[in-house]
Amino acid sequence: MDWHLQDAKNNFSKVVRLARSEGPQTVTLRGERAAVVLSIDEYERLIAKIPPLGEFLLSGPVWDDELVEEVNRRNTSTARDIDV
Repeated sequence: MDWHLQDAKNNFSKVVRLARSEGPQTVTLRGERAAVVLSIDEYERLIAKIPPLGEFLLSGPVWDDELVEEVNRRNTSTARDIDV
């Protein structure tokens, strides 16, 4: 259900109750969708699908030997000594 911001503020308990029983409640600001009120169960279901950052970074494609050599070659050929 869509709620105008002022209506959502005035009926916040109802918005939360409906989010728990009927699903996400959308809040609009000047006719534009601005926020969503979710039940804690729905929120936890959504964030459970997000892997930790380290796991995400390690899940990328495997580099073949040719790509590794090219990256290493570029790293050594463009390195500069900088006095700080």
